[in-house]
Order: sequence, then structure tokens, then C-alpha cells
Amino acid sequence: MSPERAFLSGMYRAALEAVDPARAVRRALGEPAVRARLRQGRRVGVFAVGKAARGMFEGVRASAGGALLVLPRGSPSIDRPGVEVCFSSHPEPDRSSVEAARRAVEFFSGFSREDVILCLVSGGTSSLLCFPVAGLSLAAKRRRVRELSRSGASIAELNRLRTSLSRIKGGGLGRVTKAALVTLVLSDVPGDRPALIGSGPTLRRSRGDLVRVVASNATGLEAAAEYARRRGLFPLVRRARLQGEAAGEGGRIARSVRRLPAGRVLLAGGETTVTLPRRAGRGGRTLELALSAALVLEGSEGTLLAASSDGRDGSSRAAGAFADGTTIERSRVRRLSAALALSRHDTEPFFEELDDLLVTGPTGTNVCDWVFAIGPRTLI
Repeated sequence: MSPERAFLSGMYRAALEAVDPARAVRRALGEPAVRARLRQGRRVGVFAVGKAARGMFEGVRASAGGALLVLPRGSPSIDRPGVEVCFSSHPEPDRSSVEAARRAVEFFSGFSREDVILCLVSGGTSSLLCFPVAGLSLAAKRRRVRELSRSGASIAELNRLRTSLSRIKGGGLGRVTKAALVTLVLSDVPGDRPALIGSGPTLRRSRGDLVRVVASNATGLEAAAEYARRRGLFPLVRRARLQGEAAGEGGRIARSVRRLPAGRVLLAGGETTVTLPRRAGRGGRTLELALSAALVLEGSEGTLLAASSDGRDGSSRAAGAFADGTTIERSRVRRLSAALALSRHDTEPFFEELDDLLVTGPTGTNVCDWVFAIGPRTLI
């Protein structure tokens, strides 16, 4: 691995460490207001759901009132007394998601006014818990969400639709119990608005409830920036959040990288979109961003890493990919077409052939995506 790639990989690891779910939950549980609210409960139950649910639950030392975890299918289970684990579907809901939602309703219904439920919510919740409104089938709900997603809609737009089609999103789950709720969320949405994270199933706006965002994309950016500072470099955090079509953002980021002076590092965070046809190849947002950036970086000395925080970009097996001034030249030698890969949304095979993928496996967290880049002569 080149020094540039090793450096960018180090920034990515630093960002991941900063948004570690267990550590973030332990910090939040140490806050006086949160600690005091939990102590007021006769019983304290724990409910954890989302792609980071397992990690968030590991930050809880005890669950005397019982616990229910809803994890993506294929996740490692947890073997603790009094802990029930449900596995359901992601990124699209299926019958297991409906069963998990029904079980969550039963769990919440078992607590009274004297009790408290600690709710740990992260991205992916919208798919893992699915309870369509009366008269709407699961198939119809999936079709409507899929159509909006393929149009390139933002996560906020998708979650608003999901909420309108659900009995439990938008605070619906929280309203089935009289217990006080303490909700800790790991943010994967723009602006870190708790109501949009996982479509806000426990946010019912009750006076006795507490809500805290325990970590976000910005948390990781700051840690990555500090990683660069400790190595004598000057980080430039892009004010504009990554958004819109991934291909367009890739070009904009790459043009900024070409203008970077020596000693400067560019950082950006957020979540782009990809408008997909009915049939698409293997890839995702960060891979399309990286490949689009490679077209602009051709012939330059800049190097870029675009990667998802959860370790899996779209339908690919990779977290993301590296791009630099040699990417397009090396692809031509192997008779690969960047334009064709982008048009077919089949970017994973392109980067795999060049050995430019970043493969991490599931990271256990989920706070959207990051882009880290360095300009020419930065590591000399």
C-alpha cells in the first residue's frame, strides 16, 4: 500500500473509532441527566435496533428489566441472560421485519408508568421494523419506498414516506407504552435530527422523555482531522455536506483536490444518492463518487478515499474505494471503461480489477459516508 493510501486508511480508522457505538453509549449514560432519569425507573428495559444495535447494546452494563435487540439478519447474536434477539431484513423489509415490529410492540406494552425503557436507535431501523398501516400490504409498502429510493431521493425524504406508511414510525412505537423513554441515537442523517434517524419510532414528544444524539458523521470527521493534525498536516473540512448524485459530487470533490496545496488534507461527510435503473450492477454511492473523481483526477498527484462508515457500500462487498491520478490510466491497460461502469452502476468489478477497493467487513456502526483526500507532495 502506498504512503498516501496508508495515510487515508488511517484517517478512516480514526473516524470509525470515534463513532464506536459502545463507547458513544457509555459516554451518554455517564451524563447526569440521563443517569438520573434511568434511576427513577422501577424497572429499566433496553430496546436496541439498527445496524449499530449490537455495538450500542454492548455499551450497557446491565438490563435488569429485560432487553430486546433487533439486528440485521446475519449479525452476530448476543448471549446474555434476559436478552432476546430478533433478526430481520435490511436494506428492504420482509416478513421478518413485520414479526420484529410486532415483537417490539409487545415488549413496549409490557412496561408501566413507573418504568423506563432505554432505546438505542441507529440507521437501518426503518427496514428492520416494518408495520404497515391498516389496508397497506408489505409488498405495496416496499414498492412505494423502492420507487422513491430509485429516484435518487434523500434519506430524509425516504424516512418521511416510511413514517406516513407505518404504524410504529414517527413515535408510534413509543406511544404503545406509558413508561418513560430515554432514546440514544447514532445519527446517519443530515443535521442529526433524531426524528429522522430510523424514522424515529420512539420519539413521541412526551415531557418525561429524554433524547440524545450520541455520535454522528461530524464526530468521525473531527477525529480524522485530529489524526491529520498529529502528523503535521492541515485539515480542511468541507462545509457543504455530501449530497445529491454521487457522480456529481465526485467531480466537485476531485476539482477541489487538484487545487489543494501541499500539506493540506480535504475531509467531507454526508450521504449522496444514486438514481438506479431497473437493472444495475454491483456498487454503491461511495464507489460511484470515487470513480467519478478518478476521471477528474487523471494525470494529477491527488489521492482520494471514499468509504461508507458501515463497511458496506450499496450492493457491493466493499466499504469504498481509492482513486488517484493513475486510476484511469491503469484501467485502460486492463481494457476497463470507467464510463461504462458508471452508466451500468457496476463499479465494484472496476475497482476490484485494479485492486483499489477498501474492504473492511461490517464495522458495527453507521453514520453515513466520508471522503478523505490529499493533494500533491503532501506526504513528502
